[in-house]
Amino acid sequence: MNIIIALICISLTMALVFLGLFLWSLKSGQFDDTYGPSVRMLFDDKKKK
Repeated sequence: MNIIIALICISLTMALVFLGLFLWSLKSGQFDDTYGPSVRMLFDDKKKK
């Protein structure tokens, strides 16, 4: 029974860590521009005059 309680505690700790990392990435702007990177490769080869 002790191992079940330990595994639940470990899994809850890991879930909270991943939630914290996800919220940090949202606040730091990781997901702000979802359109730019997908079309950037299409416009890289244009020559500038």
